[in-house]
Amino acid sequence: MIVFDLTCAHGHRFEGWFASGEDFERQAKAVLVRCPVCDDAEVVRVPSAKVHVGRATVDAPRAAEDLEAEAVAGAPDELIRKLREVVRNTENVGRRFPEEARRIHYEEAPGRPIRGQASKEEADSLREEGIDFATLPPFLTRDHH
Repeated sequence: MIVFDLTCAHGHRFEGWFASGEDFERQAKAVLVRCPVCDDAEVVRVPSAKVHVGRATVDAPRAAEDLEAEAVAGAPDELIRKLREVVRNTENVGRRFPEEARRIHYEEAPGRPIRGQASKEEADSLREEGIDFATLPPFLTRDHH
């Protein structure tokens, strides 16, 4: 195995483990290499001071979810699965997120776990109103069926 330092188009740096440089290129072309922070698929290798000497071995291909979990700062697969389960148990309100979060906050709608999208301006406005929420990394919300 070889460890590459990687970065996405948004500047997030992370490591990836590959059987070879060709394996990285193959996975990148197949859009299997994604940033664990923002889910960007535009990932490139960056110079590294690490030197690994050894013989690369080729393992059987693994599921994209397994590769992704490995890329998330060494988080255990079970933790990633549990986080995804928590996210699945939320109502996806899509672009109505800011409106629905306000309705719940001001008790105009029943309290329940929701998720959705908000622009930076909408998120800033919610924070100014004292409405608590968290930004979810895309790898938790992407459908893995």
